[in-house]
Amino acid sequence: MSAAPGRPKQARTAAEGEGEGYPMSVPVLQLDGFSVAYRTVEAVHSVQLHVNEGEIVTVIGPNGAGKTTLLCAAMGLLPSTGSLALHGERIARPGVETMVARGVALVPERRELFGDMSVEDNLLLGGFYQWRKGTRDQRARMDEVFEIFPRLRERRPQLASTLSGGERQMLAIGRALMARPRLLMLDEPSLGLAPLVVREVLRVVSQLRSHGVSVLLVEQNARAALQVADRAYVLEMGAVALQGNARELMHDQRIIDTYLGIGKKE
Repeated sequence: MSAAPGRPKQARTAAEGEGEGYPMSVPVLQLDGFSVAYRTVEAVHSVQLHVNEGEIVTVIGPNGAGKTTLLCAAMGLLPSTGSLALHGERIARPGVETMVARGVALVPERRELFGDMSVEDNLLLGGFYQWRKGTRDQRARMDEVFEIFPRLRERRPQLASTLSGGERQMLAIGRALMARPRLLMLDEPSLGLAPLVVREVLRVVSQLRSHGVSVLLVEQNARAALQVADRAYVLEMGAVALQGNARELMHDQRIIDTYLGIGKKE
């Protein structure tokens, strides 16, 4: 994946400016001073993060760094402080219904499918919000999802509980796409999947930009995430420790030593 014009030539630390060298268009998602606390314990501290139109942005880091907490709070599932803006408009009180109404969808780590329902019915439920708004194109949208995930078309009448791990992840993403999001947030899509299946799932994720969907990807598999993303943020102990062009971060010695597990460069 080639880097888009205007991206920085080298990774920047969190202390360096957020805007210089990046596209000037209004981001799909902008977090400023974004913090999340569990009672007196701050799990996410003053995060600055943005996702531009048509970008795949990943957040990597060790277990317990606050990656899932960040994503859940950005979706309105957890209370937060600081600023969250969508398409340049600040959302005073982020909540799930508000975020969905403004074109944001989340695929959680546990996928949360309805196992006793068919693939088709799970997808139709994903389009319920649009149906409630009066949009009646769920069948056409389902066909679009089947074009993205042909295997789901083959499994259309099958119960979700009988699908393989990879197929369940495809269904979880497909169900989220039924809501026609402009921003899709993915929490650990590689969790529990074989490497070959991970590559297939992330290959499809990389193609979502052609469907008008920007992606914020939280991922434990740093190598896979950096290969598919345009930009990356490294979260450590709830704070952004490093950020920059994803491909360039793959060659950053700190990332190599800490996250890629391939030893020091010669």
